[in-house]
Amino acid sequence: MKIKSIRRANNLAGKIVFLRADLNVPIKNRTVLDDYKIVMILPTIRFLLRHNCRLIIATHLSDSRASTKPVAKRLAQLLDKKVRLVNGCVGDKVEKAVKKMAAKDILLLENLRLEPGEVKNNNKLAKSLAALANLYVNDAFASSHRNHASVSAIKKYLSSFAGLLLEKEILNLEKVLRPKQPLISIIGGAKIETKIVLLNSLAKKSHRVLIGGALANNFIAAHGFKIGESLVDKASLRAAASLIKRHKNIILPVDVLVAGDFKSNQVQVRAVNQVQQKDIILDIGPKTVNLFAHFIRQANTIVWNGPMGYFENIHFKHGTLSVARLVAARSTGQAFGAVGGGETVEALDMTKMGHYIDWVSTGGGAMLAFLGGEEMPGLRGLVK
Repeated sequence: MKIKSIRRANNLAGKIVFLRADLNVPIKNRTVLDDYKIVMILPTIRFLLRHNCRLIIATHLSDSRASTKPVAKRLAQLLDKKVRLVNGCVGDKVEKAVKKMAAKDILLLENLRLEPGEVKNNNKLAKSLAALANLYVNDAFASSHRNHASVSAIKKYLSSFAGLLLEKEILNLEKVLRPKQPLISIIGGAKIETKIVLLNSLAKKSHRVLIGGALANNFIAAHGFKIGESLVDKASLRAAASLIKRHKNIILPVDVLVAGDFKSNQVQVRAVNQVQQKDIILDIGPKTVNLFAHFIRQANTIVWNGPMGYFENIHFKHGTLSVARLVAARSTGQAFGAVGGGETVEALDMTKMGHYIDWVSTGGGAMLAFLGGEEMPGLRGLVK
C-alpha cells in the first residue's frame, strides 16, 4: 500500500496549507469534554509549523449550528500558541484573515456544516476552500468515508497529501487487513445494516468473529430463538441468517443479561434459548465472557468495534468492560490490538487500560468502511 504522505511534499517551506482535520469532539457548555481527536492531530500541525507553513484548519461538528470556538480554545492550550478563529468558512472575512497570516500562524475556520455545499460535495464550495491555500492535507481519517466537499471535491483543485495521523491510521488498520493469524474480530453495537459488509470481510480473514451487543440479537433471532422485547432490526434478519450460513466462524453469546426495561436494576442471567417474552437483552452473560476470553487469549491480531451491551447502565457494563480488559491485556506485545468507535473507546477509557492498545482509531464509521473494503472518497488519490 502506497500513501502520498505530506512527508514527501517538495518545497513545503512557507506554504499556506489547508489542513482538513476531524475535530468533531464532544462539547458541553462551550467546553471540550474529550480532546483525543485534537491531541492526535498535533504531530501534523507541529510538522507543518516546523516548515514555517501558514495553517488553515477546517473541521465539521455533528451539530451543524455549533461553533468551533471551543475547539480553537483547546487547540491553543495544547499547542501553547494562539489559534485564531474566523467567523466563516469562505468569503471576504476568511480571505482577509488569510492575507494577514504570517509564517506559523494558525487559522481555524468555522464549522464546515454551516455550508450546505459541504455534505453535497459541491464543487463551487470546494474550489472556494482550495483558493485559500497552496496545498491540501487530509488528516481527517474519521471523515474520509464521506463524499463531502472538504475531503473529496477539494482535491481536484489543490496538490493533495495525507497527514501524519491519516498515514498512521492506514498503516495500523492495514495490519488487520493483513493480519498475523489468528485474527479475532469482536463486533458489537446496534445497527447490523452498517456492518454487513464489514462482517463479510472480517469473517473471511478471522479465526473467529465474536458478536455482542444489540447486533447479536439479530443473529440469535435468525437462529430461531426468542429475544423477547430486545432491540432488533427485523429488516436485517435475513442478512444475519445469510451470514451465519456462509461463515461458520461467527460466535454468538451463549448466555445474556436481561431485564424488564433499560433502567431496571432487576437483572437476570439467561441462556440464549431461555429468554422470556417480556425480557430485554442488555448484556452478554458470564459464560459468554469466558467463551470470548478463550478466543481472545489465542489471538495474534485483535480488532474490536462496538460495545457488548448497554454499558451506560452500571448493571449492564460487565460484558463490555470485561472484553475491554481482555483486549488490552492481550495487546502490546502478545498480539496487535486495534480498537475503534466512539462508544468502544468510551468503554475502554472506563477501564483505564487504553494505553495498552496498539492502535485506538479516531474513526468509527470510517474504520468500518476501510476494513470492509468500501469506497473511501477522502483517500482517493492519496492511498493506493
